[in-house]
Amino acid sequence: MSAYPPILLVEDNPLDVDLTLRAFQRRKLANPILVARDGEEALAWIPRWESGETLPTVILLDLNMPRVDGLTVLRILKSHPLLRRIPVVVLTTSKEDRDVQVAYDLGVNSYIVKPVGFDNFMDVAQQIELYWCVINELPK
Repeated sequence: MSAYPPILLVEDNPLDVDLTLRAFQRRKLANPILVARDGEEALAWIPRWESGETLPTVILLDLNMPRVDGLTVLRILKSHPLLRRIPVVVLTTSKEDRDVQVAYDLGVNSYIVKPVGFDNFMDVAQQIELYWCVINELPK
């Protein structure tokens, strides 16, 4: 068990999962990374958190996924009394104004369009790590 709370990555694209894990690994991120490969897997964590498993420090959420889409996951997380304070960062390829608008209406904490290329993604991973895992103060 890690002394650091986990990060939950909700991403259905295996290449993006690999890219994200490699970026955080290269940054030597202390937080363990949990991976949910679609929205349904992400929602399956809720009973575990309700029964006392460590809440994630941040959830990185893709929008366009099979079975349960990211906006539905966001809506459920932000309406749950135990989970609504967990920061959720949408990390997606969608630049659609409607997606950005709806995500913020549902309570997303940040919306990031996935950068192209490993070096650019490393920069985003560094910013996520620094802000959400080090600087940001979560309620106790």
